[in-house]
This record gives sequence, C-alpha cells and structure tokens, in this order.
Amino acid sequence: MLLRKTVEQVQRETEKSELKRTLGAWNLVFLGIGCIIGAGIFVRTGSAASLHAGPAVLISFVIAGIVCGLAGLCYAELSSTLPVSGSAYTYSYTTIGEFAAWIMGALLLLEYGLAASVVAVGWAGYVVSLLRDFGLVIPVALTGPTGHTVMQAVGNDLAPVLVNGAPVTYLFNLPAFLICMAMTALLVVGVSESAKVNNFIVAVKLTVIIAFILICGGFVIAHFDTLKSNWDPFIPAATGEDGKFGWGGILRAASIVFFAYIGFEAVSTAGQEAKDPKKDMPIGLLGSLAACTIIYILVSIVMTLIVNYKTLNVPDPVAVAVDALGPQWAWFAKLVKAGAIVGLTSVVLVLMYGQTRIFYTMARDGLLPRVFATVHQKFKTPWVNTILVGLITACAAAFFDINTLGDMTSVGTLAAFAIVCLSVIWLRKTHPEIPRGFKVPLFPILPGLGIVACIALIFTVEYRVLVFFGWYTLAAIILYFVYGMHNSRLAKGLDEEDGPDMGEYVAPVGTQP
Repeated sequence: MLLRKTVEQVQRETEKSELKRTLGAWNLVFLGIGCIIGAGIFVRTGSAASLHAGPAVLISFVIAGIVCGLAGLCYAELSSTLPVSGSAYTYSYTTIGEFAAWIMGALLLLEYGLAASVVAVGWAGYVVSLLRDFGLVIPVALTGPTGHTVMQAVGNDLAPVLVNGAPVTYLFNLPAFLICMAMTALLVVGVSESAKVNNFIVAVKLTVIIAFILICGGFVIAHFDTLKSNWDPFIPAATGEDGKFGWGGILRAASIVFFAYIGFEAVSTAGQEAKDPKKDMPIGLLGSLAACTIIYILVSIVMTLIVNYKTLNVPDPVAVAVDALGPQWAWFAKLVKAGAIVGLTSVVLVLMYGQTRIFYTMARDGLLPRVFATVHQKFKTPWVNTILVGLITACAAAFFDINTLGDMTSVGTLAAFAIVCLSVIWLRKTHPEIPRGFKVPLFPILPGLGIVACIALIFTVEYRVLVFFGWYTLAAIILYFVYGMHNSRLAKGLDEEDGPDMGEYVAPVGTQP
C-alpha cells in the first residue's frame, strides 16, 4: 500500500510513452481555457446563485478562485517536476504511495467523468433553447433527468408544468447522451486533431463571452435604475437551512462553482503529450486559471443584474439572461446560445480527454485491467478506455440531474486537490534534491492553506452527497484490495522495461489477437 514509484522510473515511463508530443504552451493554455470557461459560467452559476448565494455568487467565485489558486501552485510544481500522463494520480503514486494513488484515481473519476456529464447536461439545455428559437421543439420528456418534474418560469419563480392537473416528468436527456458519444468518437480519432478543434472552439467561445459582457454590460448601465433591484439585497438573508443564503450560502455556492475551475488541472494530464513539459506545464496551468477568474466574475455580475437570481436554477442560465434583453436582441440571444453550445462542446472534450489518460496510466501500472491501455494501431489513442469513459459519461448525463452530478464532482475535485497539496509537502521533504521547474512560494504555508481550504469547502456540501461520497470511497478501497493490490506491476517488481509493453494489449497465449 505504501510502495512508491521512483522519480527515475516515472521519467523512464515518460520517455517510453507511445503518445505523440504535439502540445505547446499555447495549446496547453487553450486546453485549460477550453475547460474552465464554460463549465461554471454556462452551467453552474445559475443554480449557485438561485439556490444559495443570490447576487453574491460573485464573492463565491472569488473564494473558489483563491482556493483553486492554492491548488494550482501545487499542480504547477508537481507538473514541472513529474511531467507525466495521469496527473494527480501519478503525483500521489510517486510521493505518498500506491494506495493513495488508487484513491486519487477514484476521485478523478468523479472530477472528470461526472464533470463531463454535468457539462453535457448544460450543453443540452442550450441546444433545446436555441432550437426552440428556430421553431424546432424536442419532446420535453427527452430533455431532462429521469423522473424529475419539468419546471417553467412563473414571474420570478419556477413552477411545475402540469398536464391534466398532474406534473410532467422527464424520461431521459437525449441531447446530453448524444454529445458525449460524439466527443468519444473524436477522442478515438486522435488528440492532435482534438487539439486543433479545441483551439478553434476556444476562440469562438471567448469572442461570444466578451460580446456577452460588453453588450449585456451596456444594457445594464443603460437600465441600471430598473435593474438594480435585482441586487436588493446583494446577500439574501439566511433562511436557517444550511447553505441557504447568507454567508453560509456564499460558502456553499463556492463549493459549487469550484467545480468550474478544474479545467486548469486538466492541463496536467497532458504531461506526456507536451513538447517541453517543464516549461510549458506551469504556463498552461496558471495562465489559464488567471485569465478565466476575471471573466467569471464579470459574467456573474452582468447575469445577476439582468434577471432576478431566483429564475436562474436552470441548465442554461446565460440563455435566460440574454432572452431577458427583449425581442430586439433576439439575434444576439441566438448568437450567445450558439457560442455556449460550441464552448460547452470543448469542455466535454477536455474533461473526457483527461479521464481517458488517467485510466490509460492506471492500466499501464496494472491497477486496472491492461486492456484499458490498448493503443489503437492507426490513431495511437487509448481507444478501449475512451469508449468506456464515453458510455459512463453519456449514461450519467442522460439519467441524473445537474445539481446532484455537480455536487458529486465538487467533492471529488476538492478531495483530489487536497491530496495534491499534501503531495507537494511530502515530495519536498523526501526528495529535496529533485530539480523543479517551478516552486510553490511561501512553502509550506500555501500548500497547508490549500489542504485546509479544500477540506473546509467539502463540508459545505449537502449531507446526502457526503454519504454518497463515503460509500463511493469505501467501494473504491474494497476494489483495490480485490484487484489493484494483486495486479500492481510495482508490487511485482516490474518496470516498463520488463515484460510486454503496456502500451499495447498482448492477448493470452493460445487466443486470437
């Protein structure tokens, strides 16, 4: 359980990697922006404001950004020291040990797999809204989480849709399922092609976001006397329930929107595909995080002024905001929705990409069945585990509601970030001699603050989500003792140079390849 990979072993594995080194510093920055800009603004901001913080959700973004910045500094140091595929999983394996690495792998499934599902649900919300603008209506039963009641805006509140006096419920979310499967196909084809698509998408998305801030900001200034009532009160009074408005609600909302910052961490999963990882990885991590935090705050200000925060508990809050501009701005509303759809597409792509590389690395280590390390002969991508990730993500997006998925993602992300901060402290103590391309300033104060802040935000999440997280972690521990411990290549004394190359699946003797 406490076996650790040596730094030399990790570096050897990096050199032997079959994955192509195609990503430069700007590719990595755009990879991070492609994930960060979108998940929070286009999807989770609405529910965080509507259910917990009100207009003060912008303070929640500041808090989440600070906590994420502490983790980001730790990721920058580790990624410049250990530039490998697998991200926090490999960092844990090299510093704390195999059991911690396994737990980290389980947490990253929540952080990436379920996060992709959350964004896919948001993507579906914008598609449904845009198609409705053009007179194309998808049957409402095929646009939401199984068994949940269909809601509609009534004044400044939401009310159930009734048919013959009975509430209408959803069957499943078909658009969310389809986008996950489409991104799966793209990732199977290859990361180089995916990166080119992502760069184009990020450019479109940033243009739309900036246009939203400028046009909607101008609208707010012109009608401020009328719209300022939406910020009265700026911090709604606490209801007495945990996490319902007041400062408790602001902290609860911070744990929700924290999920939106995981894009910068996805950069670190690309270590084996970066051209110059020691230099490029810190730039990609911290550059994407800094650029996006400012944009997040500006969009949340504009959004909560244009419409009352109570109406934003929907998968497509930006669509609600631009629709409120009035019919004369219908062309802009369509443009923003289209930009949101394009932007969220890149977020699903990046999150699924990160998850497949983590499974790939775990399979190479023997902790998962080695078939998940199978690399396609033509495309040079881990196609088997990409298809599995696609199916898991698509089913979660089709059948579960966005708030439950988002809360599960936040808990997994915060726990993973806390372990990363601990890994920096551990590696500094055990291997002070290792060359580091980047060092966390004010060590060990900032990594320590990162651990405390992440754990504190975890306990602002709903009790039912914490119970799920406990059972999920227990199941992961049992699976380690049943499978991972007995198949670990490290425990068997095997290195990448021993036995078959784990990048290719070798069929058992006597069977067809």
